[in-house]
Amino acid sequence: MKSVKYFLIFLIFTCTQFAVAQYTEVINSNRPGVSQSAFAVGPNVIQFEAGPYIFKEEHTPLNYDVSGFGVDFAARYGLLFEELELNIQGNYQNDTKTFNASGMDQKRGNFKNLTIGAKYMVYDPYRKSAEEKPNLYSWKANHQFKWKSLIPAVAIYAGANFDTEDNPYTAPGIEGFSPKVALISQNNFSGGWVFVINLIKDRIGTDQSDFQYILTLTHSFNPKWAVFGETQGIKSDFYADNLFRFGGAYLWSKNFQLDTALTFNTKDTPSVFGVNFGMSYRLDFHQDKEIDNGNSAQDELRLQERRIQKKKETDFN
Repeated sequence: MKSVKYFLIFLIFTCTQFAVAQYTEVINSNRPGVSQSAFAVGPNVIQFEAGPYIFKEEHTPLNYDVSGFGVDFAARYGLLFEELELNIQGNYQNDTKTFNASGMDQKRGNFKNLTIGAKYMVYDPYRKSAEEKPNLYSWKANHQFKWKSLIPAVAIYAGANFDTEDNPYTAPGIEGFSPKVALISQNNFSGGWVFVINLIKDRIGTDQSDFQYILTLTHSFNPKWAVFGETQGIKSDFYADNLFRFGGAYLWSKNFQLDTALTFNTKDTPSVFGVNFGMSYRLDFHQDKEIDNGNSAQDELRLQERRIQKKKETDFN
């Protein structure tokens, strides 16, 4: 419990920093990985992210197999401020657990997780940055590596899980509501590289309280194609694992993205292999606010780029 206490104190301390989140001209999805980005979707933006998957698990010591399918889903809404996002996230799974020694099958189906929460961006390293004056004559100067990019944007997340009684995917006795908190950092490097870290404490105060870390590295080759690699560590008395994911995404239009990914691990208690396909779609009702002299040069550059994009046809129209 001390680790939980210190983690919450750190989150509260981080909240004292002020931030400006980033609305983007094209959809900014958390898929196909499972980490959350530090940036909110933006005020008056409603975004849906979902994808079906198939998987197979083999537990060698206990001699059973599990195979089935499921769907990951999320709905995100930017409320009031650029920094604030409300969301609901979940995973529903249906599978068959086969005990090889007896040949018996157990049919299962339920939500593996269902969480309602809020994310708030508490620190943006580009806020009122005097040295980040946009160079209107040099694309290279605006996109070359900057040491400041090593300082991440930071967000916090707080939510409530809901677990039903006798859920086959949770520890015995787990039901009702339980807290979930997360610390999120994001580095946007030049050349289309993005690095995201999630530190998560889940189902706090229950017999299945776990700690998770998720590290996600994404690279955009061009405005439409991106690939990613991700590692996820999970540790609790109920379940522990180290999962790896690789995949890619295709930007169909500025409001619609398609994606796919593979998930696997390197142990046999159980071994895990899964394939997922997904999509992200947003309803964009965001309205630009006029930039005044009190805002950062980075904000000024972003607004100029938006105005240019709106005056011409792009690849996504």
